[in-house]
Amino acid sequence: MHIATFEEQARDGSARAGTVTLARGTYRTPCFMPVGTRGAVKYLSAIDYEALGAEIVLGNTYHLMLRPGAEIVEQMGGLGAFAAWKGLTLTDSGGFQVFSLDPKVDDDGVTFRSTYDGSTHRFTPEIAVDVQQRIGADIQMVLDVCPPLPSSADVVRLALERTSAWAQRARNSHVRKDQSLFGIVQGGISEAMRAESAKRTVELEFDGYGIGGLSVGETRAEMLPALAAAIEHLPVERPRYLMGVGDPATLVEAVALGVDQFDCVLQTRLGRHGTALTSKGKVHLKNAAHKVVDAPIDETCSCWVCERHSRAYVRHLFQVGEPTASRLVSVHNIAWTLNLMADMRQAICDGTFEALRADILTVWG
Repeated sequence: MHIATFEEQARDGSARAGTVTLARGTYRTPCFMPVGTRGAVKYLSAIDYEALGAEIVLGNTYHLMLRPGAEIVEQMGGLGAFAAWKGLTLTDSGGFQVFSLDPKVDDDGVTFRSTYDGSTHRFTPEIAVDVQQRIGADIQMVLDVCPPLPSSADVVRLALERTSAWAQRARNSHVRKDQSLFGIVQGGISEAMRAESAKRTVELEFDGYGIGGLSVGETRAEMLPALAAAIEHLPVERPRYLMGVGDPATLVEAVALGVDQFDCVLQTRLGRHGTALTSKGKVHLKNAAHKVVDAPIDETCSCWVCERHSRAYVRHLFQVGEPTASRLVSVHNIAWTLNLMADMRQAICDGTFEALRADILTVWG
């Protein structure tokens, strides 16, 4: 029995708007999930996510299993209760972080060192499932192998084979009836391998499907055909999740192909360093040009940062090293992205998605 279902409410071309229903609640798509790596989005709290209208927030398995430890999160009632977040949660498998550490990989799993204290840890598909069941997010992701791009066909093939084998093992070991399990499609930028991986993953009948291993070094022109090849073989009644993507141009292009949900650290990473996402493109708020600008970060944005503060004030905070500056721009960037997704949903329902897509690509393409 599937725990997650997707109900389509409108379609415009391949872009679709709908609702995903999980054991504990629903979220609307297309949607963006802010990334709360260690149990919090940087500089924000659960009160902020709630006020901004986020419906589902991502946590990172790798970091949470090391600090504070999955057992402690479990004792505190699971990730949502621990963070006092009333919405839905998703945990990634930790695979991307593990593979960024140059681990020792074999057919059974991976051995890696902690980024915190250098201690050695072992991760297998079964351990990844157990850890995420303890963390208790509404959705957990299987452990996959994420090859860097560019990589040789042999490297991508081995990642595909291991991802497929590990997906079966994850499926067999997952027992929580109140937690959805999503499979992950790999295959690099090869359309043939993306299609193959999608078919093999779908055969295992997951609650939803992540598309991983993209936006890791390839161009958007290389990414989109591979993404389309995967989506072609994913069931329409299950949610589709493009992992680790958050730039506006790729968001709208992926929605156009039929993707439902996204996550990315881009919004807060840019925010911490003074770069804002706006309807006119990126704005670098540390620049002297904003020194006496008595205007909001984005005059079309209705977030509380734009309603209350000027660019001159935000720039001043950065100039004097005040951490509030990073918080304000991070809040704005997440609010702006959530509003962008809401605009896409509305445009799909109105049958005007192509016009919105053209407008976004004019600015961001």
